[in-house]
Amino acid sequence: MGTSIRVSDDTKSKLERLKRDDETFDELIDRLADSEQPVNIGAWDDETAERARERVKESRESFER
Repeated sequence: MGTSIRVSDDTKSKLERLKRDDETFDELIDRLADSEQPVNIGAWDDETAERARERVKESRESFER
């Protein structure tokens, strides 16, 4: 291990508030990186997407009445 990461004093203060007493900054950053869930835009299967399209269509039609 030997990489340094520069952060502002403000960012370091935020990280210090998130850091648990028993963990290193490396462990903190690893924990935060692992807990972040990627956003899968367009990840619906075909059936779910079709149901959503139908609901949007029905909603739009209800405003035309």
